[in-house]
Amino acid sequence: MMKRRTFLQKSGIVLAALGLSQAGLSLLSDRYYQALAQSSPRKLALLIGINQYSFGTPLTGCVTDVELQRELLIHRFGFHPSDILTITDQQATRQNIETAFLEHLTKQVKPGDVVVFHFSGYGSRFAKAAVQESENLGEQKNQGESPVTNLLLPVDGMIQIKNQPVVNALTEDTLWLLLRSLSTDLLTSVLDTSYTDGGIILQGNLRVRSRPSIITGEVTQQEFAFQDQLKQNSQIISPNTGIVLVAAKPEQVATEGQIDGFNSGFFTYALTQHLWQATPASTVQISLNRVAGTVEQLVGNKQEPQIYRQTNSKQNSLNYHVLSQPMVSADGVVTAVDENSKTAQLWLAGLPAKVLQYNINSLFNAVTELNSSNQVTPPLQLAIRSHEGLKAKARINSINPNEINKLQVGQLVQEAVRVLPHNINLTVALDSCLARIERVDATSAVSGIPHVTSVVAGEQSADCLLGRVSTTESVLARAESESVSGLSTPLPKISYGLFSPGLEPIPNTSGEAGEAVKTAVNRLVPKLHTLLAAKLLRLTANEGSSRLGVQAILETIAPNEQVLMQRSTVRASWPTPTVSISSTASKEGITKLPINSSIQYKIHNYGDAPIYFILLGIDANGGAIALLPARSKPNLNEQGSNTFATEVINPGETINFPPTDSPFKWVVQGSAGVVEIQLIFSRAPFSQTLETLESAKISDFGRLTNLPNPLEVAKAILNDLHQASGSMIDAIAPSPDTWVLDVNNWATFSFIYQIV
Repeated sequence: MMKRRTFLQKSGIVLAALGLSQAGLSLLSDRYYQALAQSSPRKLALLIGINQYSFGTPLTGCVTDVELQRELLIHRFGFHPSDILTITDQQATRQNIETAFLEHLTKQVKPGDVVVFHFSGYGSRFAKAAVQESENLGEQKNQGESPVTNLLLPVDGMIQIKNQPVVNALTEDTLWLLLRSLSTDLLTSVLDTSYTDGGIILQGNLRVRSRPSIITGEVTQQEFAFQDQLKQNSQIISPNTGIVLVAAKPEQVATEGQIDGFNSGFFTYALTQHLWQATPASTVQISLNRVAGTVEQLVGNKQEPQIYRQTNSKQNSLNYHVLSQPMVSADGVVTAVDENSKTAQLWLAGLPAKVLQYNINSLFNAVTELNSSNQVTPPLQLAIRSHEGLKAKARINSINPNEINKLQVGQLVQEAVRVLPHNINLTVALDSCLARIERVDATSAVSGIPHVTSVVAGEQSADCLLGRVSTTESVLARAESESVSGLSTPLPKISYGLFSPGLEPIPNTSGEAGEAVKTAVNRLVPKLHTLLAAKLLRLTANEGSSRLGVQAILETIAPNEQVLMQRSTVRASWPTPTVSISSTASKEGITKLPINSSIQYKIHNYGDAPIYFILLGIDANGGAIALLPARSKPNLNEQGSNTFATEVINPGETINFPPTDSPFKWVVQGSAGVVEIQLIFSRAPFSQTLETLESAKISDFGRLTNLPNPLEVAKAILNDLHQASGSMIDAIAPSPDTWVLDVNNWATFSFIYQIV
């Protein structure tokens, strides 16, 4: 009883400090005590997200990050809700954060427990020389480098004492000391913030999580006193800080933005979305490679996630150190059930970001149990009727009331049929650096392009950004002045081009100096069509939900033989072949390929039916490419034009693509940049796609480097996958202006790598 009273008193200190009610305090304290009494290892998490700062511009996605992590930990990794403490906005003061860490983690964690710490909010950097020299327990500094420390800014990160600004932040040194206070090696920290002082709020279409202005003043003495207290604490037992995942490299900024009606940090969203679908044996390094590819798609390569610190941790550590058996991958979870109206509320954080916008009428299976063949047998289907961000309302497809009653809150759901509308648009953000007249002219020009729309940068989600290729501060100042005063003084000659949402230039889109913005938009129409084609192909990505039995491996065959990336359909009914790639996974995420490397794909059909495939992508120069199976041969029909027939991969067969003995060698050439490849598989031939490609000049080996009609080819791919769905089309009875894609009949793998 004495132990229980002591625990309640300690819990009361931290929970009362966080502003929780007495009823909530009592309930949570009881749960904590019951959990502490258990002998098995526990899973504890402290999640912090701050939008409403008392200084500077508010952020918008940090609280969503906390929600994303919490739902993932509960429904995917088996954390008990009472073992997850969340601190957001006004609760997230420096003192509350540090106290919560000690009470919720340090004083409870035992050897073998699993711990997750997450922070989303502003970061900053402070010169130590201006305050106090202290031991740097974080990163190693290069000789001669200025002594600085990184700061995690709480909601009260800047305060006034005697009319002087005081930095009231959680320093990096303090964070390392707190992590070292935990008596477990199974520790993962996720920091969706950055420290570089870029002096900007927006980077392209994205909001930056580095405080835009220089930190001035002095660090509060309470912070240094807290560090001294931690150093004197006997619970500081080792230099181990576990695995620390960060949103960007030290010289880069972490970003957040809108994704179909909700705001989130792009790193947190990509990480949690991947972990909903990851296999139990996935390691942190492999996952980071996938996450970096997703971030590159959403942001561009100006933000590269990495493993920032991994002290005394195994190189092949599992995600969050948790391996549950069985561990079923999922796309979401049931959060509420209305039996009377036969509807359910779903949380769909496992779906790819862009797919969330277009899933009306899509079908999901409710997961129940695994049979003896390790195959999920869903008794119910849920049809999406509406959605708002990550949340969706679904109709329960059953006429049997007893089956409806079987659907439970917390039940996982898996994608069964993806429905996409034909009228998908490419959204172009107009850079905030453009003058008012430039934005007006650009909006007018974009409105005349079918399936392309424009928005103001920073206000809505966008696929790319239109801006000036090069601009000086004087030009910016004049543009802003003229937009206000109405002056007509001509601007210096400038040019326009396209950028990623994170302001990375898209190759070969800049024009000649002095062109009008309307002229630039009209010039860019073919490139906009290429970007829309890439968006359509990305919407077919379904490695996590496909039930085809197919695996693809990207490997170099010269100058060295090395496995680089592996993609497999984890929900197929057959055991997935294992491939060892952990030794090649980069801790900086995205895979790097040197120019002049020779590569090939090794494709294995481990299912029970023949499959067909095609490869499409965007090269480092921004051009669309296509590659048909190397054994496909053009034939002359009666009219004398080329026709193509793809080669089938039979069950149990493995092929190299292109074949090792083929005269055609796939050698990585061209300029440095990012390459994105979509390897698309189907149970049915790509008949319409091949017809669309007939007009293109494809080599004898099925290779096309500059696809002249990428948008038509992308639509043909979707038409072929739609036809492959067969009877499912009639079962859903969708609008004629939609594509119906059955996960049993297609798979699309994304391979993203950087040429260096």
